[in-house]
Amino acid sequence: MIKKLFNSSKKEKQIENLEDVHNDVAEVDEDEGKGFQLFKRLKEGLSKTKLGITDKVDTLLKSYQKIDEDLFEDLEEILISSDIGVQTTLDIIEDLKYSVRDNKITDPEEIRELLKDKLTVILSQQSENKLLTEPTPAIILVVGVNGVGKTTSIGKIAHKLKREGKSVLLAAGDTFRAAAIDQLKIWGDRVGVDVISHQEGSDPAAVIYDGIQSARARKVDVLICDTAGRLHNKKNLMNELNKVFKVVEREYGNATKEILLVLDATTGQNAIQQAKTFKEVADISGLVLTKLDGTAKGGIVIAINKELNIPVKLIGVGEKVEDLQDFEASTFIKALFGEN
Repeated sequence: MIKKLFNSSKKEKQIENLEDVHNDVAEVDEDEGKGFQLFKRLKEGLSKTKLGITDKVDTLLKSYQKIDEDLFEDLEEILISSDIGVQTTLDIIEDLKYSVRDNKITDPEEIRELLKDKLTVILSQQSENKLLTEPTPAIILVVGVNGVGKTTSIGKIAHKLKREGKSVLLAAGDTFRAAAIDQLKIWGDRVGVDVISHQEGSDPAAVIYDGIQSARARKVDVLICDTAGRLHNKKNLMNELNKVFKVVEREYGNATKEILLVLDATTGQNAIQQAKTFKEVADISGLVLTKLDGTAKGGIVIAINKELNIPVKLIGVGEKVEDLQDFEASTFIKALFGEN
């Protein structure tokens, strides 16, 4: 009885928090988006990362009169501390040394442009950074551990696709987390999208099945499915996701498929470990990196691209629905380096 009351209280508290944090969604003016300065929002969202990486790099380069090993060691420390990762940083430093030598560069401040080019190349290695929603019908399965912003991201993706003129339906397949279903329903109400759901604790695969049947009957363009996050262990997670994937293949085999993994940028290298775990149980086709505005270690974007070979498709740089943006390498680097 006590446990039941505790879970009920916890569930109500989560819904209350959702109401407080995302009130802005209900107030979005559809016309406002036409003049919304996405790049400005991106720069603002990456301001902490800029302080943690490029501002430190600029200060470092201005403090040196010549290019030597000490400079590269200090630069290496900055990059590693920003969560770019040890191996990725070592590769970048090695490339910079070659470029400096081959181009006979002597001015330390010229390294800034070289670094910018190296990071752009790393982030541009993935050719497919757009959501796979064509041809329709399409289904997007969203996975990720609790707390990374999975359900919130689904709501924002639904809003984004609706504004692109697509019809969208949501399926609340994360049936094991307290308040997950209610959270998705709140998002559905706010962005004007229906939600297919069962009771808490029901079979996720059954929810996805009903979602698919409803999507087919309504001729919906995109069905977005919330799925179970990390359960008690990897085996349980694998079993639940495999059941969902089998239902999708059997019932919606003709649909364009996207499996998105949501990661929290503030968790740094732990996000990469999560991604490696999910890669073992699912054919992840894209990443959503949330909460970049909340960390000075946004170098994790670079590490993820380099180490995982999975394209980052969306990045979250704030609480508003417009702050979940398409990831584009050159635009990201421009914002990171404070350019207009």
